[in-house]
Amino acid sequence: MLELKNVSFTVNVDGTDKHIIKNMDLCVPNGKLIVITGPNGGGKSTTARLIAGIERATGGTITFNGMDITALSVTERAKLGIAFAFQQPVRFKGLNVLDLIRIAAGKHLNVADSCEYLSAVGLCARDYIDREINSSLSGGELKRIEIATVLARGASLSIFDEPEAGIDLWSFKNLIEVFERMRRDAKDRSIVIISHQERILSIADEIVVVKDGMIDRQGSRDEVFPELIRSSEVTAACSRQ
Repeated sequence: MLELKNVSFTVNVDGTDKHIIKNMDLCVPNGKLIVITGPNGGGKSTTARLIAGIERATGGTITFNGMDITALSVTERAKLGIAFAFQQPVRFKGLNVLDLIRIAAGKHLNVADSCEYLSAVGLCARDYIDREINSSLSGGELKRIEIATVLARGASLSIFDEPEAGIDLWSFKNLIEVFERMRRDAKDRSIVIISHQERILSIADEIVVVKDGMIDRQGSRDEVFPELIRSSEVTAACSRQ
């Protein structure tokens, strides 16, 4: 279980403190798919980066499975079982897909096992296993390869920052299927997705609305989702297809 208690994140801009996250309390239970949504600039992605350790909280505590991880680096948190998928996946010139999946898994997977992860995200393994992680791959291909690496990690907590960004409609539909499968197979593992897409919100166990650096509301999908639809706070353009 992940817990944020009274967490704040403040940055100094031209000599003035800017409060990005303000005294946030958040609990992510084991075995749940949580979607964090809200208006642009409200603090959604910053919350994800604070959980992963990419940014450091300037106040409060973050605990993971009973351990205080507030001061731990992103690498130390990864070793504890926290995986993070970026909104814009990183390209690795000189590194191929097979090597990347093996690095993510932390062990020497054979080609067949590695191909299973690619197949799970809708990629033909024989077409991608030896491909280099460079500009020859589209945004949708990179996104799915990155998700395959998260699957290979088998992390206790997987965080996805706006996974729908920059991908085509077909990839988006496939992405939803991957998340639904992860949710079914989660058991004691947790998934946190930063998104404002209606289709992703509709598969959540719980929805957290972050606004102005604070939690505006939180509850089950059945409680929060209808309110968001009525208030037009989510984007449905792709997700209704």
